[in-house]
Amino acid sequence: MKKISLFSLIIFTSTYLSNCSTGKSLDFKDGDIIFQESQSSQCKAVQMATKSRYSHCGIIFTMNGEYYVYEAVQPVTVTPFKNWIARGKNNHYVVKRLKNSESILTNENLQKMKNEGAKFYGKDYDLTFQWSDENIYCSELVWKIYKRALNIEVGNLQKLGDFDLSSDIVKTKLRERYGENIPFDEKVISPESIFECDLLETIANEN
Repeated sequence: MKKISLFSLIIFTSTYLSNCSTGKSLDFKDGDIIFQESQSSQCKAVQMATKSRYSHCGIIFTMNGEYYVYEAVQPVTVTPFKNWIARGKNNHYVVKRLKNSESILTNENLQKMKNEGAKFYGKDYDLTFQWSDENIYCSELVWKIYKRALNIEVGNLQKLGDFDLSSDIVKTKLRERYGENIPFDEKVISPESIFECDLLETIANEN
């Protein structure tokens, strides 16, 4: 209950976090999905395995007119939009939205999404990309919130073994995480799968 209460406090008050104005005219909506090319140690491996530029994603929410990103980092948290953008390579980001969002992302359904998101708040980042809820990674957080709150699958689930694991960079990262016991059959959702989901349309492509 402590984690859920804290998440709710962050979602519904703006005093907990600093102002995140970017100086740009932005027109995002609650529930929009944002992508970036992260600069974490595993970014290159994710890009090569999934054949995608984008290695990190989160969900945009507004609080008192300011934008924030709910994301799975270490730990799952709410990040001011300005800070989130600054972490990405060259400040580049893409925002996507459900094509029929006006009829689906009602206030009631957005509250359902926030309630689902609250269940993950404060959980550790999942370095081994397991499908359990014990720990969670970025695209898993986005996918599970949409699926469990709205029964919408933003992207197709795959298995770890479906990705291109042939490069030395990917092999090294896999050995770091799993040793010799790589779970090739583990269920996985990648940022790329969400990015290419045909239920979404691009709202912004900056820098």
